[in-house]
Amino acid sequence: MTSVSIIGGSGYGGGELLRLLLSHPNVEIKQVTSRSRMGEYVYQTHPNLRKRTQLKFSDSSQLEPVDILFLAQPHGQAQHNIESYAKLATKIIDLAADFRLRDANFYEHWYEEKHAAPEWLNKFVYGLPELHRAEIAKTNYVSGVGCNATASNLALLPLIKADLIDLESSIIIELKVGSSEGGAEGNSASHHPERASVIRTFSSFGHRHTAEVIQEMGVKKVSLTMTAVDLVRGVLATAHAKVKAGVATKDLWKAYRTVANENPFIRIVKEQRGIYRVPEPKILAGSNYADLGFELDESNGHIVAMCAIDNLMKGASGSAVQCMNLMMGWDETLGLEFTGLHPI
Repeated sequence: MTSVSIIGGSGYGGGELLRLLLSHPNVEIKQVTSRSRMGEYVYQTHPNLRKRTQLKFSDSSQLEPVDILFLAQPHGQAQHNIESYAKLATKIIDLAADFRLRDANFYEHWYEEKHAAPEWLNKFVYGLPELHRAEIAKTNYVSGVGCNATASNLALLPLIKADLIDLESSIIIELKVGSSEGGAEGNSASHHPERASVIRTFSSFGHRHTAEVIQEMGVKKVSLTMTAVDLVRGVLATAHAKVKAGVATKDLWKAYRTVANENPFIRIVKEQRGIYRVPEPKILAGSNYADLGFELDESNGHIVAMCAIDNLMKGASGSAVQCMNLMMGWDETLGLEFTGLHPI
């Protein structure tokens, strides 16, 4: 069994990691840390894990060496402690944003602060297997992925990979997001009377996850607009772009099928009948799938590209476990076979 520990296990991301790793056939969880819940049973914070584990939250200063260390801390903490973490495990998977961007100046521009460990940025591989499968399989250090960036990048992936869109034209991505994006601590905006029944745009442009789309898709004229909707889990990215002259619907089908065939968790959703004709986050809750869809107006070249994911799974912990599988040479889908529920 491969030994793993989680630093920062009391948040939503940490809870999803625990749920996945407890059922993974090849790993054993040694320790889970939390400064605020130290000494409490894990299931007291994550009640869905009752009768699945008797682990208690421990202090990070008492961590023992393991094979793989997962970092599920708030942004900004890992970069200040990476040297000590590297002494505890040969392989590290960080779910936060500390090591997602490869350039220190780019990081400073988007996060408005200098990086505390810039020499580590190039050691981490961006943790989205659909973009960096071969590199992840060879590295010891994998970064987290932004949930909104994941939905945006996967929405654009077939179009970018097949070189079908006009990169001189602007790409506008509207993201509708659930409340779990705000994390377990919450704030005044996530207070139930303020969060329920809303369709609230909270970031018209300039969201930090834009940096990951620029870096990973190689695009410059891209803008993300964030809108909170009455949903707990889920992200729906709707990207508007312009295809190159002569691109037809048949070319899009070829591009999307190629990406779906290469990636076990990518599904094409473009139906002519039924309720779920386009990607819908609701049916993906708890699953690691990303559902892609598209519509093209051939009269003017306007394409609408969609991607739906569970932000806590494909946008965070699910991708992290998928990366672990690749790093260890296991089947990429191991422990991630859950399909989601319907109805829910």
